Amino acid sequence: MSAPPTTPPRRRSPMRAVAAALLGFAMAATPAVTAAASGSEPEGAAAAAVPQEDWLHTEGNQIVDEAGKPVWLTGANWFGFNTSERVFHGLWTANIETVTRQMAERGINMVRVPISTQLLLEWKAGGLAPATGINDAANPELDGMTTLEIFDYWLELCEQYGLKVMLDVHSAEADNSGHVYPMWYKGSITSEDFYETWEWVAERYKDNDTILAMDIQNEPHGTQDQSPRAKWDDSTDQDNWKYACETAGRRILAVNPKVLILCEGIEIYPRDGADWQSTNEDDYHFNWWGGNLRGAREHPVDLGAHQDQLVYSPHDYGPLVYNQPWFEGEWNRDTLERDVWDPNWLYLHKENTSPLLLGEWGGFLDGGPNQKWMTALRSLITEERLHHTFWCLNPNSGDTGGLLNSDWTTWDEEKYEFLKPALWEQDGKFVSLDHQVPLGGMDSTTGISLAEASGEQPEPDTEAPSAPDGLTADVSASRVSLTWQPATDNVRVIDYSVYRDGVEVASGLRDTGFVDRGLTSETAYAYTVRARDAAGNVSAASAPLTVTTAPPGTPSGDLTVLHRNNDDPRDNAIRPHLKIVNNSDQQVDLADVTMRYWFTRDGDSSVQAWCDWAVAGCSNLELRVVELAVPVDGADAYVEIGFTQGSLAPGADTGDIQIRANKTDWSVFDETDDYSHTVSASYTEAPAITASLAGDAAWGTEPS
Repeated sequence: MSAPPTTPPRRRSPMRAVAAALLGFAMAATPAVTAAASGSEPEGAAAAAVPQEDWLHTEGNQIVDEAGKPVWLTGANWFGFNTSERVFHGLWTANIETVTRQMAERGINMVRVPISTQLLLEWKAGGLAPATGINDAANPELDGMTTLEIFDYWLELCEQYGLKVMLDVHSAEADNSGHVYPMWYKGSITSEDFYETWEWVAERYKDNDTILAMDIQNEPHGTQDQSPRAKWDDSTDQDNWKYACETAGRRILAVNPKVLILCEGIEIYPRDGADWQSTNEDDYHFNWWGGNLRGAREHPVDLGAHQDQLVYSPHDYGPLVYNQPWFEGEWNRDTLERDVWDPNWLYLHKENTSPLLLGEWGGFLDGGPNQKWMTALRSLITEERLHHTFWCLNPNSGDTGGLLNSDWTTWDEEKYEFLKPALWEQDGKFVSLDHQVPLGGMDSTTGISLAEASGEQPEPDTEAPSAPDGLTADVSASRVSLTWQPATDNVRVIDYSVYRDGVEVASGLRDTGFVDRGLTSETAYAYTVRARDAAGNVSAASAPLTVTTAPPGTPSGDLTVLHRNNDDPRDNAIRPHLKIVNNSDQQVDLADVTMRYWFTRDGDSSVQAWCDWAVAGCSNLELRVVELAVPVDGADAYVEIGFTQGSLAPGADTGDIQIRANKTDWSVFDETDDYSHTVSASYTEAPAITASLAGDAAWGTEPS
């Protein structure tokens, strides 16, 4: 399902890895006793040590943590990264942190995130432009970020609020309707691209147990007379989904053997006596796209040594999505279970073959047949404690609606109350899949951690993080840009605080850098940094760093001017081509930017300047020529270029700006001795062309 057409990741600390290794030794010496999902222990059994990492595996039809205790994955889908927008939908209105926190506070402990192979190829290649379609007023923290940076930032929010993540390749292409295509390859996107991008994801996030599961491909499908269509058998044919899921899963697990691999079903499967060569509809069993797992009985997915990472993941929907034959006539929970769920996928759970995770189910509460189906499936989910991710958070899913209302900020309370019984709740609190972080964050009033739910009594974390090291700074006249090395901790570092002359000037910083602005030139400042962990322990201060801001007029480096010029230097016009790049970490208002090109008039005639062409639009530029009262070496005038409107995101540039200056008497210039003149066929940095930002020097050196 999908909508109708409409900084590197943070790693676990080395100390946490050591703790996990020691824990593994202890567990090997004293086997853990498997308890019920409620966390109760058999009388007299010793409580297992609390796992320091949150990786999961399977035992029969259960998903369990590293101590062997059952967990319940109860989540929801949030789509958008799979579409042409390449980022969560709704960020044009809603705040990313608010939505993430609300999901956690309301009991969603796993978020399934649809993506596309095309997007993963783009992430893998790098060179990404800032994301578009995001409301900067609603999401100022995302300003100037690429789609990959936004995803990594969101992962940190999930870690903060105790949420876990499942990645789902929803389509080959980044397309709002990409899920309609039946296969995991399409056009220029090959099966090998599909496998290699999964390997890249596995490598990038192999140390980040926020991502616990990888749903290899959304809804492989196709009917008997379609080409291509997904089949399920023991062949190595390109269209064999079972082989593709095995191949991708094994290649992922070779990189990270601890992540769960989800394999969905297909659409059709041959009846007894028929085979895949038949184009006769009567020769096949049909189900929802991704919902037919009949083939797993005869041809189970084989992940080799890591078979205990396999989870089968069917999808199921109601009559408002499509009025399937089993919704005709008299039907109820019993008929659905007997005729549809049991033969297609529920047998895997009932026969203790594998856990099931219903990756998509949901719809409108119509007070009629659709709600009847939803109620029946919810009762199955809750009675059997089937894992699931509800479709969906987004209100712009045309055939199901969402948990959020169309304003993207308020919740559909009726639908949420319907879903709530199928969320993991214990003693009135929602349960996280994180052993240390309660669902909703450290200060949550609605959630508890997995350790608390399991009845484990971990030793309180009293160990403070290490002091941040390697504090360095880059200075200008009014700004100090600080960077430092990450601190380490026995659990995890949450954030940092920065102190100037002993006074806290910033807190809650998730990145290892901070820009201190509005300072006085030629003034000494002393800085230290402290780290804070998930338990609130604060590190000692870093070694102090004392810096002195630069003299007035020293360029800040917030901007760079690029210049190219192949024009005849001895004709009657000066014709530089210019660009301005935003090097800062904040959006720049172009109305605050001016740029000066310094030249000699070669005579007494006055000079006028024009905009010949500009990406930003000549109508948005203001040009003036200023004659110097006292000529300097290489200049007795300059052309000043300003802007009436527009903005530049961090890392962005203005695009080409082509200007022309000529004398009123059209006499010839000799540009060869002009201060700003250079010859370059391509854009290069031009320190002899100056720029300022809000009146402060930002680039270049003026002639003297």
